[in-house]
Amino acid sequence: MNYREYLKDKKRIVIKIGTSSLTHPETGRLNLRKLEVLVREIGDLHNQGKDVVLVSSGAIGVGAAALGMNGKPAELEKKQACAAVGQARLMMIYQKLFSEYNQMAAQILMTKNTMVDNLNRKNAKNTFEELLKMGTIPIVNENDSVSTYEIQFGDNDTLSAVVAALIGADLLILLSDIDGLFTDDPNKNPNAEFIDVVENLDSHFRDMGKASTGSKVGTGGMATKLTAAEIATAAGTDMVIANGEDFHVIHKIIEGRNQGTLFVGHPKEEFYLIDYIEKLL
Repeated sequence: MNYREYLKDKKRIVIKIGTSSLTHPETGRLNLRKLEVLVREIGDLHNQGKDVVLVSSGAIGVGAAALGMNGKPAELEKKQACAAVGQARLMMIYQKLFSEYNQMAAQILMTKNTMVDNLNRKNAKNTFEELLKMGTIPIVNENDSVSTYEIQFGDNDTLSAVVAALIGADLLILLSDIDGLFTDDPNKNPNAEFIDVVENLDSHFRDMGKASTGSKVGTGGMATKLTAAEIATAAGTDMVIANGEDFHVIHKIIEGRNQGTLFVGHPKEEFYLIDYIEKLL
C-alpha cells in the first residue's frame, strides 16, 4: 500500500522547524533566504485551503547571537533572557515575511503546564481553532522566557506532536538536520539503512533512535522524534521526519514524493493526550 499518495489530501498540517534548519551554522544568526522559502511554502499550502500551524524553534539561538554570545549559554536565566530577545526578533521577521504573501501570522507560546491543566488545555485548543477559522497561520514555540525545568516540554519535537494531537491534525512534518530514520546512526555506521515507511512504531524501531545524536544547536535527537511519532500516530496523525536543508521539501512531501521517513498514523481508541504528557513529566 502506498501511504504517501494520501498525503496530498491532508487538510490540517503541523510543521516543526529545528534551530539548525533556520540559522547559519557559522554565526547562529537567521538564514533569511531559507526563511523566505519556508514562508512561501507554508503560504502556498494555506492558499490551497489547508490549515497550517508552524512550530518554530530558534528563539534562544537567535537571541544569543543578537546579544553577541558565542553559542547558547548554559545557565537557565541567561537562556530565558536570550529567548525573550530572540522570540521577539523571530516573530517580527515571520510577520513581515508572511505579510508579503498576504498571510496573517499569529503567535502562541506554550509550556507543559498549558497542557497539563484541563482548563488551560481547553483554552489552548479553542484559541487554535479560532485562529485557524480566521485564516491565520499560528506560530508556536515553547515559552522559554518563563519556563522552568518542571514545566518544560524540553524540545519542540514533542511540543509539535502535542499540538498536532490537540488540534486533530492529520499530518505532522518534522524538519531537522537528518534525512529520516536509519537502522543505525549513519554518521557512525556507513552501512546504516534508510527506512522509508514505518507502519507500526514498535520497540524495534524505538531502539534505532537511541544511538542517534542531535545537532549542536538543537535540543532533540532521533529519540525525541520517535517520542513525537508515538504521540502523533496514536492520535491518528501521519508524521514525516525529513531534512530541512531545503524547505522545498515541504511541497514534495505533500505531493507524495519519497522524502523522509513516513510514520503511519493508527488512532488508538483509548488515546488520551494528558496520559502521554504526564509520561514526560
